[in-house]
Amino acid sequence: MTPDRPKETRPPKQWAAGVPGVVHALVPAVRGMGPARSAKLLLSMNHRDGFDCMSCAWPDPDRRKPAEFCENGAKAVTWEATPLVVDAQFWADHPLDDLRTRSEHWLGQQGRLVEPVHKAAGSDRYVPVSWDEAFAILGDRLGGLDDPDQAAFYTSGRASNEAAFVYQLFARAFGTNNLPDCSNMCHESTGAALGETIGVGKATITYDDFARADLIVIMGQNPGTNHPRMLTALEEAKENGASMVAVNPLPEAGLMRYKNPQTVRGLAGRGTQLADQFLQIRLGGDMALLQAVSRRVLDAEAAAPGTVLDHAFLDAHTSGLAELTAHLADLDEEAVLTATGLTSAEIDELAQRYVRAERVIVTWAMGLTQHTKAVPTIKEIVNLLLLRGNIGRPGAGASPIRGHSNVQGDRTMGIWEQMPPEFLDALEAEFGIPVPREHGLDTVGTVEGMAAGRVRALVALGGNLVGAVSDTAAAEEALGRTDLTVQISTKLNRSHAVVGREALILPTLGRTEIDRQASGEQLVTVEDTVCAVHASRGKVEPVGPALLSEVAIVTRMARAVLAARPGGPGPVDWAAMERDYDVVREHIARVVPGCEDYNAKVRRTHGFRLPHGPRDSRTFPTPDGRAHLTVNELAPVVCPPGRLLLQTIRSHDQFNTTIYRRDDRYRGIKGGRSVVLVHPDDVAELGLADGATVDVHSEYADGVDRVLRGQRVVAYPTARGCAAAYFPEANVLVPLGATAETSRTPVSKAVVVRLEPV
Repeated sequence: MTPDRPKETRPPKQWAAGVPGVVHALVPAVRGMGPARSAKLLLSMNHRDGFDCMSCAWPDPDRRKPAEFCENGAKAVTWEATPLVVDAQFWADHPLDDLRTRSEHWLGQQGRLVEPVHKAAGSDRYVPVSWDEAFAILGDRLGGLDDPDQAAFYTSGRASNEAAFVYQLFARAFGTNNLPDCSNMCHESTGAALGETIGVGKATITYDDFARADLIVIMGQNPGTNHPRMLTALEEAKENGASMVAVNPLPEAGLMRYKNPQTVRGLAGRGTQLADQFLQIRLGGDMALLQAVSRRVLDAEAAAPGTVLDHAFLDAHTSGLAELTAHLADLDEEAVLTATGLTSAEIDELAQRYVRAERVIVTWAMGLTQHTKAVPTIKEIVNLLLLRGNIGRPGAGASPIRGHSNVQGDRTMGIWEQMPPEFLDALEAEFGIPVPREHGLDTVGTVEGMAAGRVRALVALGGNLVGAVSDTAAAEEALGRTDLTVQISTKLNRSHAVVGREALILPTLGRTEIDRQASGEQLVTVEDTVCAVHASRGKVEPVGPALLSEVAIVTRMARAVLAARPGGPGPVDWAAMERDYDVVREHIARVVPGCEDYNAKVRRTHGFRLPHGPRDSRTFPTPDGRAHLTVNELAPVVCPPGRLLLQTIRSHDQFNTTIYRRDDRYRGIKGGRSVVLVHPDDVAELGLADGATVDVHSEYADGVDRVLRGQRVVAYPTARGCAAAYFPEANVLVPLGATAETSRTPVSKAVVVRLEPV
């Protein structure tokens, strides 16, 4: 594809939202859906009798405003609920060779998928088929595999809890734990680190804790673009006296000043300054910063014994303090300053803020999770919080922010290749079926399996695997080696154009649409980033009469495929679960811990909160019943002279791999995405010029020349020695084998690159 260089660049914005946020939310909605449909959907979004936003997992306040949505949420609804549909002529006009030349933006703009289509082996295009034909193909192809592990079942976070539960049940009834998901590529590092240290891989806070905090440290995160409703919670915290520290290589407008469009001050005034301190950290330096702050906390305790650490908490609930203290006593301050690019005074200020605060929240996103040392870095967050008892206390805790609507709920429902034996035991007991016990393949393992010929079929419940995973060329080649690819989708993306020898697209209802089954209108449920579970109900008629829900597609697929396997269909009553989702939830109640009486609890006004030992009672479900302070060896990223450390980022007009527009308003980029953001001093030092065209080459020991071509250099106030380019385009630079230790999350942060002029 031709590089998509911007038509214009401007200085980055110094504030977020305000009147422009309203305009950019509502004008596209009215143009795309009409005023009546827009009002009905937007005013139902994130409300009790409405549907849950599909664009992030940010929790809902108990007291909700009439407009409980943000700019990007409005764009997500407009994208999904468009009345524009892909008709039969489209498939005749656009063979696969044509679709592969198209950008993600173009593919997403073609409209909703409304009928199943099939690409036969040897054919160059999709053709419409009936649902019966589609399920017959699935039964024959999946049912005919030699080994269940020759199939993998990928999941995107947009799936509901009900769809996720029946999907993992189908995969395990089929005989495999190959359940890769989008969490493998984003917050797997979080789950690994928190699981090892506190026993639960989820946030230890509630929504209300933000308003109670004295200090909020925001690391590797851009809420102004990725979950803008968070800015309202941060504004409330500021009004209650909290201080905030932003730790990020890039200055993010949403963390500087927020103009709340639902207040007079936000519309007509200056808004609210959020970050009191901005630490412009070098990529890969977060672990060093956290260790340096913990060292200062320990030094303050040594200078005034009994006044800094929470000894009562540490003695009763933790282990490892002596080992951590001894380890940090040898911390090399010069190594810290080199790794972080910060000054000792800046680190001192953060440490002083931390010691003064009684209630501290540390929040983070993929700016931390996608590093080689992501897991030990997040363990250092836990260390810092534990030192002063900031877990299991109101207004304090660990707060990973998940950027996909129900990715956390999908994991709760069993979408994981490594579910614990207790869950698998409960599944076997509930359904009377044998369940495989060997760990399955994660996302990277699935792509490696396809490349090696071990994985012959891929079924994807939503998402855009080939667009989202690292090493784009290798991933596309691997997908092309499969016998069958199946996409359950609402709209087109790159994974519909890069397919196996045979391919199916199965169109599904969107979250905005009414889901009618034999027992009547259905509700589904989702879990947000703070473990709250609530209902979601579609509000508008489906855009096509042939659309099926995700639950209906999965249960019918299961019936067709399992009937073709040795042993027959088995005892699971798939049809009953399709007829009435209450049946699914009754199964969930008996299988999933914390979901007892599920049907009743999700019908409460605000749903319910899943139990969480560290948050609720300072009970830590680790092997020894204690939270673990850990020793982690500092290993900063080394960048040779003449090279930069690059991170992938999302633009403001983007949700995951979905590109709404080719603009990035807050960063001043208009009309194109082929850019590399570089500090002005680095631009000059490299002998380049603002606006120059370069090829970006990554450098790895395997010697493969991975290159992102035709990027426009944009002089930008990023950290010195660092650069940024857009995801998913820059995925080409990251080898498939470059993954975080322990979590195997692709490492798309701190990539060593060189820029070569074109």
